[in-house]
Amino acid sequence: MSNFSGWKVRNLPILGPLWRQIEAAPKPVPEDSILLRVMVQALVIVGIIAVDVAAGVATDELPLTVWAAPLSIIGAIWSWYNRYKRNIPAKFCLAIGMLLALAAFLGRLVTELSDTRLVLAELLIQLQVLHSFDLPRRKDLGYSMTIGLILLGVAGTISQTLSYGPVLLLFIAIAIPCLILDYRSRLGLQSRILGKTSEVKKKQKKISLFNATLSPKRLTILLLVIIGLGLGIFALLPRLPGYQVRTFPVSAPINFDVENFDGRTITNPGYISQGRGDGDDSGGGSGTNQESGPGTLDNTYYYGFNTKINQNLRGQLVPQVVMRVRSQAEGFWRVLAFDKYTGEGWEISRNENALTLDRPRWSYQFDVNWPRNRYENETREVIQSYTIVSQLPNLIPALYQASEVYFPTEKIAIDPDGNLRSPLELREGLTYTVISDVPYRDRTVLNQAGTNYPESISKYYLQIPPEIAEKVRQKAEEILANKNKVAQESQPITSSYEKALYLAQYLKQNPNYKLQKEPPFFAEDEDLVSAFLFGYQNSPEGEKIIGGYGDHFSTVLTIMLRSIGIPARLVAGYSPGEFNPFTGLYVVKNTDAYMMTEVYFPGYGWFAFNPIPGMPLTPPSIEKNQTFSALMTFWKWVAGWLPSPVTGFLERFIGGIFRWVLGIISWFFALFSQGWQGIFTGLILATSLAFLGWLLYIFWRGWRYGRWLAKLSPVESIYQQMLSLMASKGLVKHRFQTPFEYTKAIQEYHSINEVEIIEEISQAYVGWRYGSKEVNLTRLKNLLRSLKRSIRRRLN
Repeated sequence: MSNFSGWKVRNLPILGPLWRQIEAAPKPVPEDSILLRVMVQALVIVGIIAVDVAAGVATDELPLTVWAAPLSIIGAIWSWYNRYKRNIPAKFCLAIGMLLALAAFLGRLVTELSDTRLVLAELLIQLQVLHSFDLPRRKDLGYSMTIGLILLGVAGTISQTLSYGPVLLLFIAIAIPCLILDYRSRLGLQSRILGKTSEVKKKQKKISLFNATLSPKRLTILLLVIIGLGLGIFALLPRLPGYQVRTFPVSAPINFDVENFDGRTITNPGYISQGRGDGDDSGGGSGTNQESGPGTLDNTYYYGFNTKINQNLRGQLVPQVVMRVRSQAEGFWRVLAFDKYTGEGWEISRNENALTLDRPRWSYQFDVNWPRNRYENETREVIQSYTIVSQLPNLIPALYQASEVYFPTEKIAIDPDGNLRSPLELREGLTYTVISDVPYRDRTVLNQAGTNYPESISKYYLQIPPEIAEKVRQKAEEILANKNKVAQESQPITSSYEKALYLAQYLKQNPNYKLQKEPPFFAEDEDLVSAFLFGYQNSPEGEKIIGGYGDHFSTVLTIMLRSIGIPARLVAGYSPGEFNPFTGLYVVKNTDAYMMTEVYFPGYGWFAFNPIPGMPLTPPSIEKNQTFSALMTFWKWVAGWLPSPVTGFLERFIGGIFRWVLGIISWFFALFSQGWQGIFTGLILATSLAFLGWLLYIFWRGWRYGRWLAKLSPVESIYQQMLSLMASKGLVKHRFQTPFEYTKAIQEYHSINEVEIIEEISQAYVGWRYGSKEVNLTRLKNLLRSLKRSIRRRLN
C-alpha cells in the first residue's frame, strides 16, 4: 500500500520531482546507541517538567508534561524502529504539524504580547514532540538536547521559587552521561563490546576508558565537582542592575468594565463590608477589621490598607507570602499614605480628588503625570516587577515616586498623596512593573532645607486635634530641650531633619515606651497619642502602661512632628522582605507590612523615618545594592552561628584584606593616568609580576611532580620519569598504547644506545608490573641518568 501511494505521489506534477529528489539523496547514518537515545529523551522530559514547575500550572490548565512527555517517548520509540527508513510520508506529516503549531503560536502571540516566554516554550515543546518522530541521526539527537537546554533556560527566567533547583540538578545529572555518550558516538565507539573482531580489539582500550568514565563513582564525582564550581561562581558573580532592555513583565490584559471606575474605592477583604454613604466606599470584604471602635484584627489582611484605618484593633497576622518583587534596589514597597488623624486612627481626607489614568490600547504603560512639585534633589531610576502570590487590596505597591506603571488593566488611579489604585483587587498570579524616580537621601542637603512650606502642604499635613495639641507640643519640645541640655551643645538642634531624626531615635530607644504585644483598648473618647505617651485609661489597676503596637510609634512620631510645625504624614507599605539570592527576588509576607512617618522638606520632597523599635531608623537607601548578594547572604548565615567578638574580628580582618587589595589595584591603574612615565612604570611592573608568577608556577609544578613521584614505587617512579622526559621532547605516550608499542613508536627519533636504554627500562617495568619479577633498581637508576645525559648532549 505504501509503495502504491509512493508511486502515485511520484507522478504528481509538483510533488513528484521533490519526492524523487528526496529518494535519490543518500540515506543518513543512523544512531544505534539505545542508551544515548534514552538519555536524550530523559533530558528533554526534564526540560518540559522544568517549564511546568517554573510556570506553576494552575488547576484548570493541563500541564505540558501530561501530554508532551508520553508523546515524545512514543515518537522516540517509533523513530528507533524506523531509523533505517526514509519515512518520507511521515516527514511530510510532521512538516504539516509544525506549520499548524506555528499558526497556533501566532494566534496566541497576539493576545499575550506582554510576556511571550511561556508561549515560545510551548511552541518549542510542540516542535520537539513532532521532532521526536524523526530522530535517525546523532545530529537529530543533538537538536533535541539543545531544545532541552533551551527549555531549562526558559524555566529559569520564569521561576520565582527554589522548586526549580531540584529540576536543575536532575538535568545536570542526566546531561553529564548524555554528553559523554554523544562524544563516544562521535568517535565511532560502541557502548558494549559485542565481539572480538580485529577492529574491536584495536579499540578495546578506548572503549574501556569510556566505560570507566560512565561508572557511577566517576559520574558522582564529576557531578559534585560541577555543582561545586557552579555554586562558587554563582556566589561570587556580581549582581548588576538588570532591565537594560525596556521590555517589562506584565500579565495578560484583564477584561474589566472600567467605565464606572473613579479611583475612590479601596477594596480590602480584611474589612467588614460597608459603605460610607459618600461614594467613597471602603472595606468591601468579609474580614473582621472595623473602621472605628475596639475590635479584632483580621489575621490575613493588613488593616492599614483602607481609606480609613482603625488603630484600636488588637490581634496578630498569620504569616503568609503575598508577593515576590524583582527590583534593581531594595526599598519600602509603599502602598498608602494618610493625612488626617482621627484620634484612634487615620483616614484619607482628599479621597474624592483621586485622578484616573488611561493608557494606549497598544501599550501597558501608564505615565504617572499627576501634579507634583519639581524637587531639587537628585533621583535614580529604579525598576521593580511585582508578582502577586496572595490576593491583596486594589492598591498598587511601588517605590516612591512612581513615574511609569506597566499594568494589565485599561485604567488605574492616583490620589494627591501618590497612592496608586487598581480597578480591581490584585489577584493571585498578577504581574506588573513600576519605574520609580527614587530620590537620594543626603543628610547634609536635607539639613539645609528651609521651613517655608507651601499652602498645599501646611493645610493638610499640620492637622492635629486641638485637645491634645498643646501637651504633645510640650512633650516634643521637652525631649528636644533635654537632648541639647544633656549634650551641652553650643548649637542646639534647629533643622527639621535633625529634629525628626532625634524624635524617632528617642521613641525607638526610650525604655519607657515599650513595644506592647497586646496593649489595652482605648477608652471611649481616649486619644491614641495621649494614651501612648501618658498612659492608657484602661490600664490594669496599679499599673501604668505606655507604648503600643509598632504602628502606634509611627502615629505618635507623626503627631509630635506636626505639633512643632513640621509637616508629616503616615505611610503604610511593606518592608523589602527576605531576599533570595538564588532567584534574585524579594519574598514579601503580610507580616512585613508596617507604617512609617514621612516628613516634608521644601524643595526636596518627602522622606521617611521609622521609630519602631527593632527596625532600621530609615528605610533602605538606594545607594545600597545587591551586587554580591549571594556572598553576603552566605556570610550572614555563617555569622549567625559565630560569637559576636569572632564575627567582629573576621569582618575587620577580611574587610582589611579587601581594602588593601582594592587599594593596590587602584594604585596600579592610577599609574596609567600619570603620563608616559606612569604608563612605562605600569607596564614594567606588570611584566615583572607576570614573570614572577611564571617562576612560581614552574616551582609549584616541579614540587607537585616530585611529591607525586615520591608516592609511587621505585620502579614505577623510574618509568614515569622516563615517560616525562620523552614527553618534554614531544613524544607523548597515549593511554591506549602498551609500553612496548610506545617503545616501538619512538625508535626512529633516538640513537641505538638510547633505544636500548628505553627498551630495557620498559621491559623491566612490564616484568615488575605484570610478572612480579625482581629488578635491579641501581641499574635502572643508572640507565635513566645515562638517558638524560645522552639526550642533553644531543640537544646541545
